[in-house]
Amino acid sequence: MGSLFRSEEMSLCQMFLQPESAYLTISKIGETGVVQFRDLNVNLSSFQRKYVNEVRRCEEIERKLRYITEEVNKDNVIIKDLFGLPCAPLPREMINLEAQIEKTESDISELTQNAKNLQRSVLDLIELRIMLEAADVFFAEGDDVYKTVFVAFFQGEELKTRIKKLCSGLQHCLSLYPCPSNHMKRLEIISGVSTRIEDLKIVLNQTREHRLRVLQNVAKQIPNWSIAVYKMKAIYHTMNFFNVDVSSKCLIGECWIPKSDLAKVQTCLKYGYDNSGSAIKSLINSIETEEKPPTFYKTNKYTKGFQILIDAYGVASYREANPALYTIVTFPFLFSIMFGDAGHGLLLFLFGLFMVRKENELSMKKSNNEIWNIFFGGRYIILLMGLFSMYTGIIYNDVFSRSLNIFGSSWNVSSYSVEHVVSHKSISLDPKISYVDHPYPFGMDPVWMLAGNKIVHLNSYKMKLSIIFGVVHMIFGVCMSVVNIVHFKKYSSLFLEFLPQLLFLLVLFAYLVSLMFLKWVMYSGYKKGTYSEACAPSILIIFINMMLFGENKKIENCEKWMFEGQDILQKFLVAIALVCIPIMLLGKPLYILYRRRQFSNNQHKNDGESEDIAMEELNANLAASPSTTQLIERSNKHKDDSASELFIYQAIHTIEYVLSTVSHTASYLRLWALSLAHSQLSEILWIKILHYGFIFPLPFYINGFILSILFAAWAFFTLAILVLMEGLSAFLHTLRLHWVEFLSKFYDGQGYPFQPFSFKASDHDDDDDEENSSNH
Repeated sequence: MGSLFRSEEMSLCQMFLQPESAYLTISKIGETGVVQFRDLNVNLSSFQRKYVNEVRRCEEIERKLRYITEEVNKDNVIIKDLFGLPCAPLPREMINLEAQIEKTESDISELTQNAKNLQRSVLDLIELRIMLEAADVFFAEGDDVYKTVFVAFFQGEELKTRIKKLCSGLQHCLSLYPCPSNHMKRLEIISGVSTRIEDLKIVLNQTREHRLRVLQNVAKQIPNWSIAVYKMKAIYHTMNFFNVDVSSKCLIGECWIPKSDLAKVQTCLKYGYDNSGSAIKSLINSIETEEKPPTFYKTNKYTKGFQILIDAYGVASYREANPALYTIVTFPFLFSIMFGDAGHGLLLFLFGLFMVRKENELSMKKSNNEIWNIFFGGRYIILLMGLFSMYTGIIYNDVFSRSLNIFGSSWNVSSYSVEHVVSHKSISLDPKISYVDHPYPFGMDPVWMLAGNKIVHLNSYKMKLSIIFGVVHMIFGVCMSVVNIVHFKKYSSLFLEFLPQLLFLLVLFAYLVSLMFLKWVMYSGYKKGTYSEACAPSILIIFINMMLFGENKKIENCEKWMFEGQDILQKFLVAIALVCIPIMLLGKPLYILYRRRQFSNNQHKNDGESEDIAMEELNANLAASPSTTQLIERSNKHKDDSASELFIYQAIHTIEYVLSTVSHTASYLRLWALSLAHSQLSEILWIKILHYGFIFPLPFYINGFILSILFAAWAFFTLAILVLMEGLSAFLHTLRLHWVEFLSKFYDGQGYPFQPFSFKASDHDDDDDEENSSNH
């Protein structure tokens, strides 16, 4: 899990391989999948590289394998997948493999051609027999037959030759066969043709059976051959990345390797040396570089899906804090707030559980259905989204739009008589009289499902929840920037960016959240006077007046403020927020210019060594972000306009943050809107479809038949609309909240993925290990 918190430390290494051991060494490295090679021959075309002939031979073998595979598929012969991947063949085995595949191609081609020739002969004979049988009608005696006859008369061999040429030109639509005028001769020819047809059919069936046996035997070898050729081609293609040192007769390459896997690479080098018979050992050594290393996380089948969600937004910069670790919890939780139905969450959970329990079997069945592959790749995400939705559904007390009365409602109508309850369509309950001493033990009281003001109550409840969770989520995102600041030692950003940003968010929106909790605690239907429900203020109006320095309107018999000194506190908080803006706007550029001036003064006093130390200190302590670092580097070249660039960049960054705190807080209201829409759609489906199956006073068997039809319709629309479409909508909105509202607070995402040379060809190969290398 430590690797998931921050990307692996990478090392740029130089590798020296002997030609005798290079193939085996790279083959072993491909099995481990922990090395990303760099192409040192980018200026050379593919035809100028050392191992181009070997790569071409592999491509020719692949072409023959494609032909063999097509012939096997034509006969519907099943090619079974391998459970384990074989090792790459040795270079000397390439000749035997090439000869074997070439012979197989030749045999299949010959069998195919023979079958076609036999089939053509059978068809020709069948046509001859049909022609003779049809022509016999014209020459036979008996009943009167009325015909229209066309006769072509010709004289001489020249016209005969022309007619034959005309017929040969139309051979695609007609055929020429001998047809004697004698009836007995025609019967003799028909008998002979029929005998030949039966003989050819026997031979043709035997040929097909033989071809099928050959293809079945070949089908068993195709996976091994394909993998062997794929690995050989990949090895030679990678060897073309190396420089060839003619003087020392070795291959020199560069590669990125995780420091934790250097021992594995050393083992691969030793394996190549021991099994190749080389007289000289292969070497590897780390080299210093200022190049930005790739980003690499070690993930497993559980964390891989969440990592893909983050990488779709942008790959983390090298050693930057990884948001995927926290997304494992925050993503399904925010989703569940919008998808809060225990019944629908159960369906989603069961679907995810099915894919998780059957993942080994399902992963072996390679599917070309892109939608299914997406679902299967995110099976653990779906599992958690369903589980969290069940929890929030229980909190909302919403199960397929119905409530569960498990602990008994905390409301009662004991103050009303039975006659009064029966005679009135609706009754308003007074909390002071009709509410018992204790609330419903867990979640929403089921009586709200019957209340006429249910939507008003749920609106207020879910809207406030969305704001609370949104502000907490944003504060957490801002606090996450401290992890990067401390790790990269950008301490100036701690005081000039992080603290002003956090204070700005706390004094405004955290204060807004605190007013919500304060209102819930202070005001009640049980209380009288200034803290009764009639005096409960609007938090939104208070916040707007706070930002505009307006005065709250006093309600009769109520206090103007929620607590003493609230107006002074609010003015103080707004003042702090206003002070934070110029600090965010000017603090960092002024500090960078000050440090640069110090560096410029020291440059005239110190020698070259101290200049390097000063430059290193400047880059380490002043670079607040990659963009600022680029500005500093550019300012060394363009000193006249560097200051303006710094201020412009910081102004854009400050304006974006200040405005986004308002827009992002409002954006979290989608949690409330989608949750309310989901519950209303679910209730409409119940009322408009399934509800009618319980209200008709019909016989049991008729009512049961109607109910079964209505239930099928209700189940279909529930799955299609509420689970699939609404689930996809909630998923996309949750993704947006993480990409925009959360990641923008601390995530740089300017890295590039670590793409190791690996023979692992499918996802289920990666899933076999508890922890494996994700291609990042």
